[in-house]
Amino acid sequence: MNEELGRLFLKVAGKEPQCVRPLTAAGSNRVYYRMESDSVSLVGVEGTNADENAAFFAIDRHLHVAGLPVPELLAVSDDGMCYLQQDLGDESLFAHLDNTGLLEKVMTLLPDLQFKGGQGFDFKVCFPVESFDRRSILWDLNYFKYCFLKATGLEFHEARLEDDFERFADILLADAPYDTFMYRDFQARNVMVKDGQPWFIDFQGGRRGPIQYDVASFLWQARAAYPDELKQHLIDVYLESLKRYRQVDASAFRKSLMHFVLFRTLQVLGAYGYRGYFEHKAHFLQSIPAAMANLRTLLDVGASDYPYLTVLLSRLVEMPQFMPQPVRSDDRLTVRVMSFSYRKGIPQDTSGNGGGFVFDCRSMHNPGKYDEYKRITGADAPVIKFLEDRGEVQTFLENVYGLTGPAVEKYLKRGFTSLMVCFGCTGGQHRSLYCAEHTAAYLKDRFGDRIRVVLEHREQNICKEL
Repeated sequence: MNEELGRLFLKVAGKEPQCVRPLTAAGSNRVYYRMESDSVSLVGVEGTNADENAAFFAIDRHLHVAGLPVPELLAVSDDGMCYLQQDLGDESLFAHLDNTGLLEKVMTLLPDLQFKGGQGFDFKVCFPVESFDRRSILWDLNYFKYCFLKATGLEFHEARLEDDFERFADILLADAPYDTFMYRDFQARNVMVKDGQPWFIDFQGGRRGPIQYDVASFLWQARAAYPDELKQHLIDVYLESLKRYRQVDASAFRKSLMHFVLFRTLQVLGAYGYRGYFEHKAHFLQSIPAAMANLRTLLDVGASDYPYLTVLLSRLVEMPQFMPQPVRSDDRLTVRVMSFSYRKGIPQDTSGNGGGFVFDCRSMHNPGKYDEYKRITGADAPVIKFLEDRGEVQTFLENVYGLTGPAVEKYLKRGFTSLMVCFGCTGGQHRSLYCAEHTAAYLKDRFGDRIRVVLEHREQNICKEL
């Protein structure tokens, strides 16, 4: 943790933090910590881009003064790279997607964010652009083209596609210039739930923009998969709340909205392609089928304003790797074996069952202290030799096997379907990776096809099934 965060905590709380725990970040390179001392709990953030941080500070202060539920900014370092903010807990709206009442509250509050957010705000501080304009639209469309479309290997006529991109920008900018704040990444994971009420985070990419964009971003979030009936109901809730600020024709709004839904879908596919295909982050690859399902539905209702793009997307969704897979019954126990860095927090269980094993490998001698091992991992022969020559790792793993083997046997007998076995070290690169590799192999060898073993090296963005 950056020492500056400790100094900021002392300044705000009047005492040193007694406990500092890294928090898991999703797609961001920012590093988050929960910093606690007695009854005081704050979130410390190490940013990576001073301009982006400055945009967040300005937007957050403006929304906070307007009385909107955003985390209070409590302290900022002199260089603007570290800051403290109010702790809103760990519970996001994504865990409450079946709570219609909460979703209605969010959609009721959205016009407040958009109109109060825009009123009197200097959009020049926004990063990387102050407004949703033609240039930023084409950035996102080309993000889709280069980071997703080209990665699929699908052949296409680039000039004809660019013609439709220009037409797309014209339609999206029909109501420009705007006087409202566009959150941009408005989705369930960026809404925290505290004491039963929604709070909004991660709006540093906000800018001046159209109100339809945030509605599309929220309701068509790929992994949320809201039923169509619920989407239409929540649009009604939004439009009713919108009347406090602006009268719109509901039919015209819904028609315009679908252009933004298509645009947002292409934008997130670009992000999934970059994060998944190029950065090899499993979480984003897992999101692609849901986004393709959205795209398939959009094509079913028609996108005739973009003739070549429509044909191209129709070919895209028919590619074998994107065709819906038949549902198959597989009740086998899935054992997820993971390596991780304690600096970035203990992995979260995504199965919903909780629990499992977390083994701390930091008691063993660290190859990462030596230059010759810094650019390689625990799967490489020199590191393997380093660890095995000292004998510590064999004893460590014998104990691990003695715990995990019987646990898997019990889980099989009781019909459980998921178990996590995690190994942590300082960087998640050497000791933990070695232990995860060998434990996954041991469990697969011992139990064979009776279990499904998924091996993930979180810090290397590697995930594979054995």
